[in-house]
Amino acid sequence: MNEVVGRDDLLLLTLDTLRHDVAVRLAAEGRIPHLARHLPGGVWERRHAPGSFTYASHQAMFAGFLPTPAGPGPHPRLFAARFEGSETTAGRTWVFDTPDLVSGLAGAGYRTVCVGGVGFFNKRTPLGCVLPGMFQESHWEPEFGVASPTSFEAQVACAERVVAALPRDRRLFLFVNASALHQPNWFHRDGASASAGDSWETHAAALEYVDRHVGRLFDAMRARRRCLAIVCSDHGTTYGDDGYTGHRLAHDAVWTVPYAQFFLEPKEAVR
Repeated sequence: MNEVVGRDDLLLLTLDTLRHDVAVRLAAEGRIPHLARHLPGGVWERRHAPGSFTYASHQAMFAGFLPTPAGPGPHPRLFAARFEGSETTAGRTWVFDTPDLVSGLAGAGYRTVCVGGVGFFNKRTPLGCVLPGMFQESHWEPEFGVASPTSFEAQVACAERVVAALPRDRRLFLFVNASALHQPNWFHRDGASASAGDSWETHAAALEYVDRHVGRLFDAMRARRRCLAIVCSDHGTTYGDDGYTGHRLAHDAVWTVPYAQFFLEPKEAVR
């Protein structure tokens, strides 16, 4: 990461609330081809979320605590704040001297931009201003929110405008919180209804919807230079698992998340 930071652009895409089992199954069945083509080995990595709901998990990730590999550790981190006694800060870790990764990257010359999704990024309340307030530039509108059937394509269009407006010599850290997986998601599946509510199947349909548009986001981020992309869930959710519904609870379906990191090569290099 000490070579990547300052050289490449960075993308952190959180697929808010995405369950690990849904992500794995859809990749194996060929139902998310645009995401799957970038997954190392064609599979999602199984990791543990740093929090059980959006606010807690993103606070941790913005401090450098990305989802942790599910096997025994310790696991060196990509990013870490400088503090004594850290067992997960290694030689390849990019270390920052600020309270959070976002301001650390800003100090390293990056333009930091947030394209929000769920309510913790909507800037409508003091709480909804905390996470987007870390960034130099933040965007949210109702069309990006959980109630919008076209949320992700609207977010991607915003990201495309951000990239197009940025001088080519300026490095970019773009964060996108995709809200489409979060409840309500019933409207992403043909034949589903509000009265029947959300389910594992409508959650899967929402991921298929995201996949149909994620290629545009990846193309925008590799249009200027190489980009390190981190795509993961912040937490999962339950749909009647062991009697539970929702998240912000200690269940394996909540704590286990899909994760992938990969480089998006510039278009010139791909040709």
